[in-house]
Amino acid sequence: MSTDGLIVVDKPGGMTSHDVVARIRRLARTRRVGHGGTLDPMATGVLVIGVGRATRLLTYVIGAGKSYTATIRLGQATVTDDAEGDVIATTPAGAVTDEAIRAGLAVQTGEVDQVPSAVSAIKIDGQRAYKRVREGENVELPARRVTISRLDVLAIRRDGPDVVDVDVDVTCSSGTYIRAIARDLGLALGVGGHLTALRRTAVGGFTLAEAATLTELEERAPEVVNLPLSAAAERFFPRRDASVDEAAVLSHGGPLTVAGITGPYAVFDPAGALIAIVSERGGRARAEIVLAPA
Repeated sequence: MSTDGLIVVDKPGGMTSHDVVARIRRLARTRRVGHGGTLDPMATGVLVIGVGRATRLLTYVIGAGKSYTATIRLGQATVTDDAEGDVIATTPAGAVTDEAIRAGLAVQTGEVDQVPSAVSAIKIDGQRAYKRVREGENVELPARRVTISRLDVLAIRRDGPDVVDVDVDVTCSSGTYIRAIARDLGLALGVGGHLTALRRTAVGGFTLAEAATLTELEERAPEVVNLPLSAAAERFFPRRDASVDEAAVLSHGGPLTVAGITGPYAVFDPAGALIAIVSERGGRARAEIVLAPA
């Protein structure tokens, strides 16, 4: 089996994304491993891992849309906007109606300006925001335009007078913070809110249905790649097939004639091997990254 490709991992809770990368490095017996979009330690679900030359595809994976299921607890605000942080305010939420909850989530759908959680990996003057917060600094991040295309309420659970748990299903653009949705709902309702559970169900076209657990990957190591490079590219990009001459030009970074394909797209040689990821501009089709073996 090819050592260059993607692995769709079902990340367990309690591990950082870097922890998963470190585990895959040992299993795949290579240091050339990366991930396509951080999941918080408490979060579980789809984490796309690149191995070998496929690490160069991860920049596209990071920018793909994502889907989640999550639980928002109303009645408590935390320093991290999730269950990993200390509770900083408590306000009984039992009187909040289902209608108010649904309305508070409805205004967060579509294109919205979202302020990321202060305890995030965003850099401010070269230092991670979460590090500044832990050092006692008051961090205020600027709002970012994100798209939340689906924010469905799955259940509203009232197990006591003080807190309300809301299960939601979210589909959103890259860069959206689900923790911020919980925080903003709590703020809008005046009772505070934070995230108690988060599971990523899809990244682009990669879903939990094809995700492997770390235990399953350990059982088949070192052959852990389940989407070899060419198959991964075909799943993620439109396809263009090159002639022998075109493949030779492109593999050395040269341009092709345009094909009228909305890019970026993947170009394959006559044998079906991936050569490059290409975009068309200025009347030429040029490689964004060349992936043909050196």
